Amino acid sequence: MRLRLVPAQTSIDFFRFANLTFGASVLAMALSVVLFLLIGLNYGIDFRGGTTIRTESTQPVEVSAYREALAALDLGDVLITEVFDPNLTGGAVKHVTQIRIEQQADEEAVTVETLTALKEALRAIDPEMKFPSVESVGPKVSGELIVTAIEAVVLAILAVLFYIWLRFEWQFSVGAVAALVHDVVLTIGIFSLLQIKFDLAIIAAILTIVGYSLNDTVVVFDRVRENLRRYKKKPLKEVLMLSINETLSRTVMTSVTTLIALIALFLLGGDVIRGFVFAMIWGVVVGTYSSVFVASVILLRMGVKRDWSKGDGGAGTNFAKIDA
Repeated sequence: MRLRLVPAQTSIDFFRFANLTFGASVLAMALSVVLFLLIGLNYGIDFRGGTTIRTESTQPVEVSAYREALAALDLGDVLITEVFDPNLTGGAVKHVTQIRIEQQADEEAVTVETLTALKEALRAIDPEMKFPSVESVGPKVSGELIVTAIEAVVLAILAVLFYIWLRFEWQFSVGAVAALVHDVVLTIGIFSLLQIKFDLAIIAAILTIVGYSLNDTVVVFDRVRENLRRYKKKPLKEVLMLSINETLSRTVMTSVTTLIALIALFLLGGDVIRGFVFAMIWGVVVGTYSSVFVASVILLRMGVKRDWSKGDGGAGTNFAKIDA
């Protein structure tokens, strides 16, 4: 017996409260923009600038002990990560950590006094601890990273717009991109509201969310295209409802199984990846929602060209024969 989270055959009217759900999405996006403008994001070291210090110790790493030793120095945002370096083989076992501290005041790099105090604090844990490298990211570099991150997200969305336009009709691409913008804006909004650290890992999560949401939307739109060919006289609203119901079991199963893995990572993965995993959990939820209540609603309101004079092969899309 196959496991199903929803029945194989459903007839849910997803457009019964379309005005309410779409209005809620628009309102949520507006609030996200307001939160971003008024509160801003809690940028991590990647975007604010800071210093990365690499340590090598002969004793096992206890992140809590490292954090407690550095707490008295009042260094602000400190990220301590244990590093497993496959190149460190042979001889005594070396336990490596990467310590990242935020930019101190207006200094381009950490001062000698601060670095000396940090080394003394950590050597209280292990007198033999070594510090093979110290690297700093200044404000100029961090500013360039912000611009590059924005460019990456925008280019990803434009690529999606082009792909969906080739794969389907242009109305489909508008709906899909609107759903992606909805997911990205709401993700930025929740990070601004909760003031969760926003760094390059979160940019990676946003790009992953774009891919996940797109995949979910394409599955629905592909079924819509098939049903547009099959039911030539059926109103577009009914075709959309039928298509969403037919793919609902797959959508829910994919989302739930993905969430199970992400929740396990969120609870057991530690502080280092918690922000990334939170972004992914949020993205899966809003991505699933937007595929149905944003992309499909926009497609319904814009309509889609249904010129059947070309035969079934051209129905529902101008580029149906492209192998994408």
